[in-house]
Amino acid sequence: MALSLTLSLSCSPATERYGVDLSGRPVSDLGGPGIHFVVLVFAATDCPISNRYVPEIARLNREFSPQGVRFWWVFPNPSDNAKLVSQHKKDFAIHENSLLDVFQATTKRANATITPEAAVFTAGMHEVYHGRIDDRYLDIGRERPQAGHHDLEAAISAALAGKPVPPPGGPPVGCSIVFLQK
Repeated sequence: MALSLTLSLSCSPATERYGVDLSGRPVSDLGGPGIHFVVLVFAATDCPISNRYVPEIARLNREFSPQGVRFWWVFPNPSDNAKLVSQHKKDFAIHENSLLDVFQATTKRANATITPEAAVFTAGMHEVYHGRIDDRYLDIGRERPQAGHHDLEAAISAALAGKPVPPPGGPPVGCSIVFLQK
């Protein structure tokens, strides 16, 4: 509770561009030297479907990070505070960067509404893909044993090759993002 109060007093949408890290520091750069694309994976600690995608995102990170792709887990829900997300990262062995989207600016920029949902941006933060990770989930409670179409992987591969990025083959399935009241 004290951390969220501190964050709200020390950061504002004007001082943090994308959110804050788990130490409460504003994150103003998602890329960095040598980064060509940034992948944002919107997640929630209490969403079982988000949690089931941790191994897949780790696999994609291992495959694409050497090619200049940086992955971020973005936690947009107000209930996902730094302490909870830090424990969640330990519990699920998440090694990618994590971001608390305390003002939901990054979530809105990507038009994300579901966890898990992914967005791919160029290093200059121009969105080239937005949608599901794959087709593993047909609906809440309806899951394939394995994905048949890997939408996010195809999007990253196309972007890296300088080819047109294919649109997702269907909507993301998961938990709704809880948006802040205006």
